[in-house]
Amino acid sequence: MKKYFLAALLPILTLGACHKDLASLNTNPKLFPTVPTAALFTQAERVLTNTVTTSSVNTNIYRLIEQQWQETTYTDESNYIINTRNINGAEWNALYRDVLNNLRLAKTIVPTDVAITGADVQKNDIAILDILQVYSFYYLVTTFGDCPYTQAFDAKNNFPKYDDAATIYKDLLARLDADIAALNTGSTSFGAADLIYKGDVSKWKKFANSFKLKMAMTISDSDPATAKTTAAAAVAGGVFTSNADNATYAYASSTPNTNPVWVDIVQSGRFDYVACNTFVNYLNAHTDARVGKYFTALADGTYKGNDPGAKSNYDSFSHVNPTLTATTFPGLLLDYAEIAFYQAEAADKGYITGTPATYYAAGIQASFTYWGAGDATVYTAALPYSTANLAYQKWIADYNRGWDAWIETRRLDIPALVAPSTATSAFPVRFPYPIAESNVNGANYKAASAAIGGDLVTTKLFFDKH
Repeated sequence: MKKYFLAALLPILTLGACHKDLASLNTNPKLFPTVPTAALFTQAERVLTNTVTTSSVNTNIYRLIEQQWQETTYTDESNYIINTRNINGAEWNALYRDVLNNLRLAKTIVPTDVAITGADVQKNDIAILDILQVYSFYYLVTTFGDCPYTQAFDAKNNFPKYDDAATIYKDLLARLDADIAALNTGSTSFGAADLIYKGDVSKWKKFANSFKLKMAMTISDSDPATAKTTAAAAVAGGVFTSNADNATYAYASSTPNTNPVWVDIVQSGRFDYVACNTFVNYLNAHTDARVGKYFTALADGTYKGNDPGAKSNYDSFSHVNPTLTATTFPGLLLDYAEIAFYQAEAADKGYITGTPATYYAAGIQASFTYWGAGDATVYTAALPYSTANLAYQKWIADYNRGWDAWIETRRLDIPALVAPSTATSAFPVRFPYPIAESNVNGANYKAASAAIGGDLVTTKLFFDKH
């Protein structure tokens, strides 16, 4: 009996001898003591791109609002019903919780991350993380208006105040300037963990300047003085010059890193979307070669869309082109066509040098090239540069980027999208705050709602002055 007792006791005594600090037994030696910066960055890139790319009615319904697509059986979203599925809450949470917070945490880890060697690499990483934070906040303030900013990530404050959207915007521009100045193109950054630019700092610098131009033109009606100086500085700093500069996120052929549009439509076995006639009719009327790249033809070779807001027989209308629903079809955060169009507008306003028509033609050709639609010379000649034609070309080029199309439509008021006869409201020019905000952060929610003129889809935001 003693032998058995001693045999059983021996491992316990040995264990005690090896671990004088018993508290250390609670630490799993196989786990990272902190999450690597690269992992947080990659995850933030993925969620951010998914959020602006997805066609899920639970998250991103801008293709429907912009009347590029139309729903078949369930038409709530085409008729501007936003709160039922908590679409606004899903976007809010994705950007705050899964993108901005991950980027914030990554910035705090960079200085002590042993995988990041050298002060220049650290500075580059922090600048790139901040650039994506600026990008994310841009969509929040242009979608909701005033929102939590200075107190957004204060762990000791469960009820953050909402900051004025225009004030946030100016701070974002200042941050972007600081980030551009901090980037050292002679050094490296995230490398393979960066699924957009593979750690190429020069490309990130060009992206930052290009996004700066975009931000400048977004406020060109509300703050033309700031827009002018910002646009000129952005172009002087170096913006996109071809599709090779596009901020493209490379999706994988296997889950969970596949194109979210494939997930929404193909993997889910859904037949929820057809073309909307508002969009298709315009493409058809101008013999736009992109129509066949955006949609499938009917048996007679034509392209047809249904009325916005109406139920649709799936087989009677053109469908989303399978190219867009491939597993690896890339996501886009920013592209050359958009930047060329902004330059056309900036030149027209006298913010930068150059001929608006030249930039305009370059933007159309960039879009044609991206979609494999051939040469755009004849097409452009039939639609010469004008403010209206520029707005329509933005709408068309932003086909797979409905969120951006919505920002431009509100800013320029072209095309004049008429709400469906069955819509629950007028055309939405903002999203209401998530219901959770009114329930949990009630006092600050009420103050913000009053400050912007009411928590309504018809309340125009600070930049929408056209």
